Amino acid sequence: MGFEPPQHLVRALGETCGDADAADWLERLPALTAEALSAEGNEVTLDRVVAPGGRSSLVLLVTRADGSAAVLKIAPPGAAPAQERAALAHWNGWGAVELLAPAAPDAGLLLERLHHEVSLRSLPEAKALLEAAGTVRRLWVEPPAGHPFETVAERTARRTGPMRASAESDPTLGPLVASALEARDELVAHSPELLLLHGNFRQSKVLSGDRAPWLAVGPEPLVGERAYDLARLVRDRVEDLIASPGGAATARRRVRKLADSLEVDQARLRGWTLFRAVESGSRALSVGRRQDGEMALEFAGWL
Repeated sequence: MGFEPPQHLVRALGETCGDADAADWLERLPALTAEALSAEGNEVTLDRVVAPGGRSSLVLLVTRADGSAAVLKIAPPGAAPAQERAALAHWNGWGAVELLAPAAPDAGLLLERLHHEVSLRSLPEAKALLEAAGTVRRLWVEPPAGHPFETVAERTARRTGPMRASAESDPTLGPLVASALEARDELVAHSPELLLLHGNFRQSKVLSGDRAPWLAVGPEPLVGERAYDLARLVRDRVEDLIASPGGAATARRRVRKLADSLEVDQARLRGWTLFRAVESGSRALSVGRRQDGEMALEFAGWL
């Protein structure tokens, strides 16, 4: 099968997997795609590749044998597709895209077709945040027994080393990184709950559907407290906040409104928002995405 993977995906994989691993997976991608299209339980025909698509997977619009539309998502091992499959199976379409076939782990994820071109970012900000809150609330359920998901403490622990390294290479990051790490240490010392979380929840991860108005996609599932899941949503549309003279006040107001509307402790939401913004900003700087990094760190400084 001959096709060119979207450049958006190629660039992102180079950042997250490393150039050598990304090149190896991309070289095997045509064969992996052909296998996934014909895998038992999938049996679909390709309509087209979605471009620009995602940052961690190839997304294909496909048609099933019965003529119904679907999506086939193919991701490298580093994106943990087996864990995404487990989370989607557990949600069973409640607040999230529906998993259509329990195919083999290496056969991709066959999902219901949503309107990929329409996300919550197409709505005015206030309406988007309201719909986002209603959607993410549905995802916060008890994890399945014997689940494979890591905890918030485990995931964030893996990210503290690169943050410290960034501060060492750029001393101007030192105070923010120190504050973020201190906040994390206090937060993981006692987690008030252990729920299944989306892990990467934001407006662009909520798409319009036919079965329900809005459904979440692209989870990076883990278990822990709701405040961690909300923290990325607080930073949504950061470019608009940076351009606004009242951006800092708006950011702090978002923390209060989301915490109140979803009954989450405001201090814990602020702490996780700080940690996730500094972690994201320092990581973006380390791979050369200076504008993204600087915006995330400026946002963190407002908190």
